[in-house]
Amino acid sequence: MNTQSSQGSGNHKVTAVAAGAVAGAALSVWINRRNRSGTSGTSIEGVIDWTKARETATRMNQGEALTATERERLNAYYFDLVEKCVPIVADYTGTSLPNGAPQTFAFDRVDWINANLESFQRMFRAIDELNSKKSMSGFSRVWHGLNQKVLSYQIGLVLGYMGRRVLGQYDLALLGREQVADSGKLYYVEPNIKGIEAKLGLPKEDFRMWLALHETTHAFEFEGHPWVRDHFNGLLDKYMTFINEDAEQLKQGMKGLKVFADRVRNRDAGATGWIEAFMNKQQRELFNEMQAMMCVVEGYSNHVMNAVGKTLLPAYDIIAKKFEERQAQRTQAEQLFAKLTGLDVKMEQYRAGEIFIDAIVAARGQDAARLVWHAAEFLPDMNEIREPELWLKRTANVSPAAQLA
Repeated sequence: MNTQSSQGSGNHKVTAVAAGAVAGAALSVWINRRNRSGTSGTSIEGVIDWTKARETATRMNQGEALTATERERLNAYYFDLVEKCVPIVADYTGTSLPNGAPQTFAFDRVDWINANLESFQRMFRAIDELNSKKSMSGFSRVWHGLNQKVLSYQIGLVLGYMGRRVLGQYDLALLGREQVADSGKLYYVEPNIKGIEAKLGLPKEDFRMWLALHETTHAFEFEGHPWVRDHFNGLLDKYMTFINEDAEQLKQGMKGLKVFADRVRNRDAGATGWIEAFMNKQQRELFNEMQAMMCVVEGYSNHVMNAVGKTLLPAYDIIAKKFEERQAQRTQAEQLFAKLTGLDVKMEQYRAGEIFIDAIVAARGQDAARLVWHAAEFLPDMNEIREPELWLKRTANVSPAAQLA
């Protein structure tokens, strides 16, 4: 999960953008297969040139690299902050960390890009497998090369943009990594933190403690409730199954393409962005379930950060006010980029998640908000996030024992 300069957003924001790019890349599979000539030709490479994507992202983030001495000092500094946050978050949430404070690392921007390229690569693996050990020639080879360049640049651009904005991240095990109880890691992107600190005139210690409260809460969400990681991984696995099914559909040529055209034409009124426009009803329901979970994860962390920060940090009001003002003053270029990539929608949803948690706590107290971590059945859907009273009504008869479990 990433803390961005607009307070909190999600590591799944990276995942969501990657998922959208995967959906678009599936179209290239159809083009390649339609224009492949028998068994002769050149073997197909992946749909993304990851070296080019990394070069694009890192070119946008040159300079301000951390030295080995700075890393060692900052690793210790941020780990100390997290250790201070652990008992505070545990007291507020009533949850414990089974393995103590998570591993904590200070990153520069390129470090963050390299770490998150792995997430994108895992998301694209299904599409690459469809293209592996095939051959193509003629127009298909030219098209594939052009499409690969465009997609590689797009991925690099998104990572490069986010690399300049992300302040902190809780990195959990997703899709294919060994899943162990202590696998979560916390990253703090020092150049971005220093930049925002200086630009907004924020007090160093209070500001960094504020960030640490948010990211440490993510560790409690996933490590204090192991089912959460398994559930999120399960949703991603299902999503990738749909991607594979769509790619197989596209292999049917014009018949398959017509299916997607019909989806766009008959899309639900509630579909937002181009990604959802290409989904069928079942896929959109899954996508909304993923988004709702992201909202809760980010909204709860923001709630804890703010609830604890109000009483713990002398400069809390200054920090909160300046971040709110900064979000309202995004440049037109930033707003356009967010809309084109779908990031704008995600940020709005995560803010809705915070409003949802705040409403639950205001209506029934902190114990009621903890219920979302009891089991998947207690997670809200997007309608409930928009209208918290629906969730309150659905869970009204849950026993106090279950709420405190």
